[in-house]
This record gives sequence, C-alpha cells and structure tokens, in this order.
Amino acid sequence: MSLSTHVLDAVRGAPAVGVPVHLTAVTPEGMLPLASARTDEDGRVREGLPATLAPGVYRLAFETTAYFLAQGIKEFFYPEVVVCFAVTDPEAHHHVPLLLSPFAYSTYRGS
Repeated sequence: MSLSTHVLDAVRGAPAVGVPVHLTAVTPEGMLPLASARTDEDGRVREGLPATLAPGVYRLAFETTAYFLAQGIKEFFYPEVVVCFAVTDPEAHHHVPLLLSPFAYSTYRGS
C-alpha cells in the first residue's frame, strides 16, 4: 500500500506550500504517531510518509493555522483539518487530497 496527499489552495488556485501534515494510526490503545512532513512546492508530500501501511484506521492532520498565517490570512474557521480513513487493502494506493480555503475544505479518495 502506498499513501500520498496533496493540498490545493482554492482561493489562490495554487498548491498550498509548507502545510505541516501528520499521520497517526488509530489503535485500541489510542493514537500512535507515525510520520510528519510538510507539503512541497507542488503542495504534495513526496517524502516522509510510510511506504506501507497495514489494514486499519489512520488520520492525516493538516495544520491549516500555520499555512493561513504564513499567507497573511488572520481570519479562518478551521485551525486544523483531520481526515480519518480506513485501509482495507494493503496492496492498494491511497491518495488523500485536500482542497482548502479559510472557511471551507473538501477531500475525497483520489487515485
């Protein structure tokens, strides 16, 4: 299984550069941090995410406050966006994109 993500800024119509992203596994014992990275010049995380994930539930947390403040945006509604997803097929690719604006966001299972 491979995991990828990218963040697009819907207001600017451009990649969201420098967004801190954290991957966590959801376990019966609680949350298990797995990886942290930042989006690159294309809004993607190309390095830092695990090459494989076992079946289970995971969370990608996007630190939107850091991004908005870096853009000079002081008014926003979502200080963090957390996308929780399930891996059932460890051989499949999972792409989790985030379309972001100060007062809305959208995500889907990409390819």
